[in-house]
Amino acid sequence: MRVEQLGEGEPEVAVVGGIHGDEPCGPAGIEAVLADPPDVSRPVKFVVANERALAAGTRYVDADLNRLFPGSPESDVHEERLAAELTAELEGCTVLALHSTQSYDDLFALVDDVTPLAREICPRLSVDAVVRTAGANEGRIFSAVPSTIEVECGYQGSSTAATNAAKVIREFLAATGVTDAASTTRTDPLPVFQLGEPIPKDAADSYEVFARNFEEVPEGEPIAAADGETVVADEPFHPVLLSPEGYEHVFGYTAEKIGVLN
Repeated sequence: MRVEQLGEGEPEVAVVGGIHGDEPCGPAGIEAVLADPPDVSRPVKFVVANERALAAGTRYVDADLNRLFPGSPESDVHEERLAAELTAELEGCTVLALHSTQSYDDLFALVDDVTPLAREICPRLSVDAVVRTAGANEGRIFSAVPSTIEVECGYQGSSTAATNAAKVIREFLAATGVTDAASTTRTDPLPVFQLGEPIPKDAADSYEVFARNFEEVPEGEPIAAADGETVVADEPFHPVLLSPEGYEHVFGYTAEKIGVLN
């Protein structure tokens, strides 16, 4: 784990990339900001988490880091030790954690809950939506550091995701008062969704998806297909993280729109 800092003193704001080694956008965004550092009014730390997995180009070395928080410093599993180290490093911080997906080409945020902190920061980021994950956070960073905002920056491995990561880092630093830069001006309300149940995916040779993430799917409409066998919506919902190949056993997740942030 690599830690860098801008500003003097003990940081209460942190940016984390590389929780998954096959999602290089976060480390790339951090490197871009450190290469052209802003003037800071309060200290901030930057953490590149799973350096071993990044070097190998794999999601993890032994196990998924974002399913192992708060971790164990005595474990034989690399990511369990790393989770404990990262939990200690981020204690007391407001955190931006950077990720990427195989399902969405732009940015959206995930939060443990729609807290006053989330209400303050998320509308000042260039995200299309906020997903509340309460009830589905066992082992995730939220379980150890609830004042975390995760941002999915775009397609995994793309240059666009890396550019988006650098952009959202600078927006986050402005929103948390680390810099004096002007915040993003939002013209439309920011929709908020509650994450729901997974959409099962049977073993097959080919997969398709017919719905678009965050757009409502009416009851009875096709969602996806496995070897031509169609999955149909039992009730209206909004898809989140929906893709043909992003997950082994699920197409994605259902979600319910629960409000907006202005």
